[in-house]
Amino acid sequence: MSTPRRALFSVTDKTGIVELARALMERGWEILSTGGTAGALRDAGLVVTDVAEVTGHPEMLDGRVKTLHPAVHAGLLARREQGSDMAALEQHGYRAIDLVVVNLYPFRETVAQGNVPVAKAMTKVDVGGPTMIRAAAKSHKDVLVVVDPADYDRVVEALDASDGDAELRRELAAKVFRHTSAYDGAIADYLEGEDGTAVGYESELGERFGLSLQRKQSLRYGENPDQKAAFYGYPGEQVGLAGLEQLHGKELSYNNYLDLDGALLSLSPFAFSRRPAVAIIKHTTPCGIAVGGSVVEAYQKALRTDPVSAFGSVIAVNRALDVEAAISMGELFVECIVAPRFDDDARRALERKKNLRLVTYPGIIDPLAGEPESKDWVTPAEDDRTAGRFLAEHGRRPMAYSCRSVYGGLLVQSSAAPPFYSDAGGGWKVVTRRPPDSGEADDLRFAWAAAFAVKSNAIVLAKSEATIGIGAGQMSRVDSARIAVQKAADAGLSLKGSVLASDAFFPFRDGVDAAAEAGVVAIVQPGGSVRDEEVIDAANEHDIAMVFTGRRLFRH
Repeated sequence: MSTPRRALFSVTDKTGIVELARALMERGWEILSTGGTAGALRDAGLVVTDVAEVTGHPEMLDGRVKTLHPAVHAGLLARREQGSDMAALEQHGYRAIDLVVVNLYPFRETVAQGNVPVAKAMTKVDVGGPTMIRAAAKSHKDVLVVVDPADYDRVVEALDASDGDAELRRELAAKVFRHTSAYDGAIADYLEGEDGTAVGYESELGERFGLSLQRKQSLRYGENPDQKAAFYGYPGEQVGLAGLEQLHGKELSYNNYLDLDGALLSLSPFAFSRRPAVAIIKHTTPCGIAVGGSVVEAYQKALRTDPVSAFGSVIAVNRALDVEAAISMGELFVECIVAPRFDDDARRALERKKNLRLVTYPGIIDPLAGEPESKDWVTPAEDDRTAGRFLAEHGRRPMAYSCRSVYGGLLVQSSAAPPFYSDAGGGWKVVTRRPPDSGEADDLRFAWAAAFAVKSNAIVLAKSEATIGIGAGQMSRVDSARIAVQKAADAGLSLKGSVLASDAFFPFRDGVDAAAEAGVVAIVQPGGSVRDEEVIDAANEHDIAMVFTGRRLFRH
């Protein structure tokens, strides 16, 4: 009777592990395992050999040492074609291990909670796991190694094929080294945190910045048909756009992903709002944003800003999409609609359009989910309390980074925190003789939030908490202002009584003079120019209320 082949299991993620073990045992394999993994397999009625029986040494130091033993690593590293290696195994009473199934302690998931002490974080640094999978990957010619439950079925199929599948072995070995590289990088990032206790908003960029991403989707082509493209995300995590779930329509394209990124960025200041908010995006930049008493009202207000540019756009909504809004949106050619969820009737109405992509994104917070529907107008102060309550319950998120390729390298920065549209708290300062009245103040808050995702130089004109003109991406702030005014005129929208938000300071008074001529009554801007006094004087001359935020929102 031939000696059965051996597989070693030690996993944190138990997904599919019982089914894999059962499939191997049906094929005559012996299963070695440790700790909780062995317990889970035994609970499923499977026969498992403890690693301690193979090593002849019990686990020690509360399980910190269990697989670090020659009986395990000699079984992984022995070269099957080298007679002296196999003789050494036999001399010491060891046997070869032909398959390793391991995933590592959840270090990233632990420190992602924020404010995690070093002592606690270090308990989640895996030592034995990386050592085993690296040894197995080094010996991939003889040892299959699996770190991702998604590969379990492929491994069983390869074993049944009995062809060795050298290509699969190399692919899985490469996956190991990328996996351990990302894992070690996460530990280094954590330890390089500013105070050494957590990776959070306070952490600094380290001396090295490494990326190890997994392909989530191959795309038909890039920005243009002659370019290849794919979407990559963090391995095993549904972070950011990797968390999208497509419900209907053609597959997402490269340009769709870019516009969806812009859509979610534009919506982020309104993510916690109890009031419906809609952002319409074209070529990564908003061409209309509004809040309203219903989703359809917010959409129609946003659409009025620039209905021409809205053709072929992406629409983002901060709450469930109802059938009334769906019917209204269905009248326009739209590439994609993203929302936390779609009501059944809304989905049926929109699915009549074969090519329209319907996407849900769990990262959008629907504050009314599970609550009775309310048509009451919610004040900005009430929205502040909604946002504050959510943040108190869920804590601060780990630091996110934005990266941009440049000639010869990569620029990396911490992602900007969006200004909540109702946030006019610390740092906002009235600098003119006349303060904004309550209606103007609400519009200023809205306009400042709406400017967050507009490309610099950014000018946003708003009234009744809806954009009425947007100027973006110009070399001069005055040019952006002219475009915003022209957009409003083209849409037939009156600028009388409107407010203006500028993502950076006015370097000259000419911008204020132009705004006053157009009918603007209040301005919000960061301030900080050497000509601030000149600009303030201009606002006073025109009886314009002006507020300084003390924060710049540049987006190049």
